[in-house]
Amino acid sequence: MEYRHTSVLARETVDGLGVMPGGTYCDGTLGGGGHAALICERIGSRGVFLGIDKDGEAITAARGRLEPFGCEKLFSHTSFENIKAALTEAGIPALDGAVLDLGVSSRQLDEAGRGFSYKNDGPLDMRMDAGDDEGPRADDVVNGYSEEDLCRIIREFGEERWAKRIAAFIVTERKKGRIRSTGELTEIVKRAIPAAARREGPHPAKRTFQAIRIEVNDELGALKRGIGNFIDVLAPGGRIAVITFHSLEDRIVKEAFRKREDPCECPDGIPVCVCGKKPDAKRVTKKPILPSPEEMEENHRARSAKLRILEKL
Repeated sequence: MEYRHTSVLARETVDGLGVMPGGTYCDGTLGGGGHAALICERIGSRGVFLGIDKDGEAITAARGRLEPFGCEKLFSHTSFENIKAALTEAGIPALDGAVLDLGVSSRQLDEAGRGFSYKNDGPLDMRMDAGDDEGPRADDVVNGYSEEDLCRIIREFGEERWAKRIAAFIVTERKKGRIRSTGELTEIVKRAIPAAARREGPHPAKRTFQAIRIEVNDELGALKRGIGNFIDVLAPGGRIAVITFHSLEDRIVKEAFRKREDPCECPDGIPVCVCGKKPDAKRVTKKPILPSPEEMEENHRARSAKLRILEKL
């Protein structure tokens, strides 16, 4: 299957990074290479580009897409949280800019065999790195987690109001036999949500599938660890642009940016800072950049996107 993905806020991201000819840039969530192609186009033959992705198929697809560009192109099959190790291996001391697009690619969502889709029946997998045999699968979460833990992740990671009912329905069904496919899970979730609620908003299984995917891949933990690592490796004046797709991600990014801009830990009421912690970055975007109405109309997956940009001092 062709690696198909439409990058969200692509021009806004690359413009916001202020990509310079001859610079060194990284896309920590390479995907199909949409943002990467715009970056490689601008840095020219003297530039250096590093692409990182947990999905080996994404790297293969991006290599082909970026082949026409004359810059030096390096790739690392790992999680973006490992940026420091990836830079050391590549011999890169610092970055002039980086992008993290935290959305799941269209190909991952649409390919039934990856188990991300609530529309196409497939195995309960949901691993970003399909070759990671040691990591948990959606099957392990759905069939192995306690009812309390299922309720917690569906409520917290999916922001699903019917989390308790969904967890109870899953546990009841798996007592009859192991839940083995995304199609089975989708039908269970549908039955758990009252009919009136199903008629409003997104697909009834969307939030539950999001929650399980986040749990399987430790997405929020990786973001908390990785965003600080990326800011650390920016050169002075370097920028990081992060695109989020739900409030949990955006909250983590916003807080990480705020702490780098205002790291003081002194108690309220002390007139002069005594902790000695100084800011090492500033927010370029005080409020997130949102997709245009035209982009949201053309690409429905852009509707929840928010772009935030930080610059290293």
